[in-house]
Amino acid sequence: MAFRIRDNLSYREHFYSGSIDVRPKMCPRRAAGSSVLRVSSVVIATAVAVILAGCGSSTTTKTPTSSTAPKHGGSLTVLEGDTFAGSWPGLDPATDTDGAANMSYMDAIYGELFELTTGGKETGDLATGYSFTNGGKTVNITLRQGVKFSDGTPFNAAAVVYNWTRDLASTCTCKPTFNQTTAPVIKATGPYSVSLTLTYVDAPFINALQGDVFNWIASPTAIKKMGEKAFALKPVGAGPFTVVTDVPDSLLVLKKNPHYWQPGLPYLNSLTFKPVASDEAALTAMESDAGQAYEGMSTPQLVKAFSAKFQTTAEPSTSPYDIQLNTFAAPFNNIKAREAVYYATDTSLLDKSLFNDTYPVGQSFTAPAGLFYEQNVPGYLTYNLAKAKALVKSLGGLNVVLGTLNTPVANEVDAALRTMWEAAGMKVTLASWDLTGLIAQFTGGKWQSMLQTAGAYDPGTGVGVCFRFCSTSPFTGVKNTTLNDLLFAAAGTTNNTVRAKDYDSAAALIAKEAWGPFLFPIAGYNIADHGVGGPGLNTPLPVTDVNPEILWQYVYNNNNA
Repeated sequence: MAFRIRDNLSYREHFYSGSIDVRPKMCPRRAAGSSVLRVSSVVIATAVAVILAGCGSSTTTKTPTSSTAPKHGGSLTVLEGDTFAGSWPGLDPATDTDGAANMSYMDAIYGELFELTTGGKETGDLATGYSFTNGGKTVNITLRQGVKFSDGTPFNAAAVVYNWTRDLASTCTCKPTFNQTTAPVIKATGPYSVSLTLTYVDAPFINALQGDVFNWIASPTAIKKMGEKAFALKPVGAGPFTVVTDVPDSLLVLKKNPHYWQPGLPYLNSLTFKPVASDEAALTAMESDAGQAYEGMSTPQLVKAFSAKFQTTAEPSTSPYDIQLNTFAAPFNNIKAREAVYYATDTSLLDKSLFNDTYPVGQSFTAPAGLFYEQNVPGYLTYNLAKAKALVKSLGGLNVVLGTLNTPVANEVDAALRTMWEAAGMKVTLASWDLTGLIAQFTGGKWQSMLQTAGAYDPGTGVGVCFRFCSTSPFTGVKNTTLNDLLFAAAGTTNNTVRAKDYDSAAALIAKEAWGPFLFPIAGYNIADHGVGGPGLNTPLPVTDVNPEILWQYVYNNNNA
């Protein structure tokens, strides 16, 4: 059995490209220290995309021609896929409906309260630290003193409170939501300290800031002076760069921020972002020096071509593929039908045939570069064709509709799964929809099975486990209070040992009830000229809910410095 994958979509498109609020509302489990799993402030898309990469490995097949010691000066043009990050309606954190998809632009302009660095460590950028008090219900953040926005006005607690309050009051679907009927209490506790108080413990709050609009603080003075519409086109932040030219969906030119708080940074004098139509177009553009870096390359057939001429660095993976099964309706309200799918799915063969054994096959909603990774889950049902056939026969046959978003790779992966499942005696009908149609399938509740992903750096954030398995999510096929309790509990304590135990128990319960098999992690590649580098660009950093973290203040281009 041989399969072939063709696609040039970034795997990040699997998560976010729409403008629909899909954050599930959840109920706390414990009377004391109640918990919630909060989906971070991003917009979702459900496109399956092919991706290649190991788990944080990198490959360079051409000897660099320039020194890798960073030099000051010069410029860099970064290419972005136009179906994802290469599209931006405006860059005001409170109104940019593409939110986390535009993470690189936001980080470069606004900086971040917290950065995700090597090993998944949360490091203060514009913040210097945090703590949980009030039984974990209050998050306290200390801010860096002496920082100014690029318009010269002060970055302080009042600015953060203004931004967070404005974020929550906006109609943007990218804003964070909380599991309480009243607004969280946000206040300045000092000139350079802020607190946010909830009625429950939100343990993933700090991890959720990656790709969250709360992480990007805009100049209140500039917003009030310019108005939202003008500000969105020429935003003012306290990050390493300022906006020179902003043509939405076409061109973003930035220059070094003269007020940046880190002496000697950024290295670059200017940073430009341009959309590109495909991985093939990116290769051509880089070969002609129309771009010197490219985020999220994902076409397997082009890895060799890119790596022969450029640095090709694997993005660490935090999200596995998941075959969702709708237990609300036939046939998957019957556990025998669900078990048949598990037994009929040869994940190792899929990995070998489609992805050249790139990924470690896994059995849970975690991945190697994320928190609480568990590769093997007790009781997980693995491939056994004889058992699959026996179950299908005992059911008197099994008719299955397997769906996904209408992209070449999604359709081919589903075709491979159909071949496997039909070998077990099932009759499989494939279906695919555009994003609007796919969302309608989920919300309508009549779908049967879907190829999706279920993971994030922190399982309690983004397109994490609750997004796919909590009964309160519109994108779930499971309704089980025990599973809800485990997932809410894991998000409701700041004790990582307890969190890990709860997530392990949740994975075991999913396996026991056969609620949806997992396949293997997914990731992409970042591409850069030799002589170009920086953390996250040619040195892998963990992928957040959507994008890898690239620390633009440290990015350099020695070829024209």
